[in-house]
Amino acid sequence: MNPILKIALVGNPNSGKSTLFNVLTGLNQKTGNFPGVTVDKKTGTTKLSNEGGQTIPAFIIDLPGTYSLQPKSIDEEVACEILKNKNNPDYPDKIVVVVDATNLKRHLFLVTQLIELELPVIIALNMIDQAGSLNTKAKIDLLSERLGIPVIPVSARKQIGIDSLKKTMASQVIPSSKKFVSPDTNPAAESIERYNSISVLVNDIIQQNDNNDKPTITQRLDKILTHRIWGFVIFLVVLFFIFQSIFYIASFPMKWIEEMFLHFSEWGRLYLPKGELTELLINGVLAGLSGVVVFVPQIALLFGFIGILEDTGYMARVSFIMDRVMRKFGLNGRSVIPLISGVACAVPAIMSARTISNWKERLVTILITPLMSCSARLPVYTLLISLIFPNGKSMGFFNIEGLVLLSMYLIGFLAALAAALTMKFIIKNREKSYFIMELPVYRSPRWNNVLYTIYEKVKIFLLDAGKVIIAVSIILWVLSSHAPSGKFEKIEKQHEQDLATNHPTNVAAEKLKASYAGILGKAIEPAIAPLGFDWKIGIALITSFAAREVFVGTMATIYSVGDTKNTQSIREKMMAEKNPVTGNPVYSKATGLSLMIFFAFAMQCMSTLAVVKRETKSWKWPVVQFVYMGCMAYGASFIVYTLFKI
Repeated sequence: MNPILKIALVGNPNSGKSTLFNVLTGLNQKTGNFPGVTVDKKTGTTKLSNEGGQTIPAFIIDLPGTYSLQPKSIDEEVACEILKNKNNPDYPDKIVVVVDATNLKRHLFLVTQLIELELPVIIALNMIDQAGSLNTKAKIDLLSERLGIPVIPVSARKQIGIDSLKKTMASQVIPSSKKFVSPDTNPAAESIERYNSISVLVNDIIQQNDNNDKPTITQRLDKILTHRIWGFVIFLVVLFFIFQSIFYIASFPMKWIEEMFLHFSEWGRLYLPKGELTELLINGVLAGLSGVVVFVPQIALLFGFIGILEDTGYMARVSFIMDRVMRKFGLNGRSVIPLISGVACAVPAIMSARTISNWKERLVTILITPLMSCSARLPVYTLLISLIFPNGKSMGFFNIEGLVLLSMYLIGFLAALAAALTMKFIIKNREKSYFIMELPVYRSPRWNNVLYTIYEKVKIFLLDAGKVIIAVSIILWVLSSHAPSGKFEKIEKQHEQDLATNHPTNVAAEKLKASYAGILGKAIEPAIAPLGFDWKIGIALITSFAAREVFVGTMATIYSVGDTKNTQSIREKMMAEKNPVTGNPVYSKATGLSLMIFFAFAMQCMSTLAVVKRETKSWKWPVVQFVYMGCMAYGASFIVYTLFKI
């Protein structure tokens, strides 16, 4: 049976709306975009049972978070359009508005506006387990009576009251006739009059008790965590701990994964028939995948830590303490959310900038977010750091690898601020900016949500990156294993002559250099040589424009072509690589740092460019972004290589 009820889920940001949506719909969800706009559209289905026991299928639309029906951002415009326009295909039959019971006055502003739309409205009074004096049936009934709508106490996190909410959603709900402002009130006075009505309502319902003067745990923590000095210090300590853990904890499973792929390769050489297909499988597909799968433990840890910070409410505090800093660079605290999200992936991070109402600040945020080191850069950083510091050096209790990795993320953030400061004076806009953010109370993380987030992110990382890597690895193996007619035969003949003179050449290396991939790499080598890069790195730079993590898979494929024994990991092969002219290691400290800086700044992600075009509705800004980041990458890499090669 097709769903017959269309229910809109509405609420302020941080009200627990997304958690309730997940509880109501389970796995019956779809994600897309609202028609005509790039705003996320989450829909789901559920089965409701009314008082008579009749099952009613329902279609639930999770609307973007909004503080009022006077939109200030793109997300809010979409929500308001759906709720006000009866001709909109998503116009609901009922509204379930999620209200934070711990911040009733603030959330009732939206509720009173929704009631005046004359639609059936139900309040899901969320976080009722933390609501203190409001958590009594008498007061909830009084709130329902004064508003003229059903009020159902729930706790989405603990799944309390969900059955009662579903029954109410399935039952007939009569729109309230209550009015909270005079019909002739002008826009300037509307908010004041509405808040006055809400204040009277809240004061009648919530009695002040003797414990109100005693600070809550959240208030006590915020005195430290949002302090203008200690707040920054603690945030840096948190980052320091995260990156130390990423290297230390992940090193064990990474070693096991490396050994597993080496065993797979050895098994393939022993039992698969010799020929080009086997070479393609082992040196192309398997080598490329091993270069990415090995970094799954670090990706999982990174997303796990981010999930914990978000679920506890700490990430909102980071936005708050950073607002003062952001404003000096032409941004505001809301820009912090996309920037921090950019540590995971720039694509959804750029989309999250829609909540920024100021056009200039939103555009600048979009343009600088890719400078934040995303998870796709993590495999590249990890590989290069292991080449620069091969012996796992430490400084007391701290490993150097973790410190270097932390510095790369800080460099990306500082570069983003520098770019924003420059754009502050270039891009002109007189629109005033403001920053309003509701800080949620601190909560213990929901470990099942954190684990599910890790699972989803790792799955996306493997599937999305895996598809690209397999395709690139196959193409690269073909280009590396084939050459213009007669080239390989000439190398083999020369090798036979050299054997006679006891000066044998490395046939595999010479064939790779003569291959189509080698020709391409040699063609661009003069342009990248000032950065310390050879033609092999040049090939990887080209392929990594598909996705940054492809760099590792590319290097794995390149260094596997012609390797018949295949007993070394990609790190060991790259570490052993020598410059044919100087005899020095190719991946010296100068080259490694130069390459890391290049990846920190360069726009090597086609998906990001595509989403920037979609968000800005113009190719102008993706081109600007590609050019300025490319110039930053080349210039910074040249300086780093020049300084460290001395």
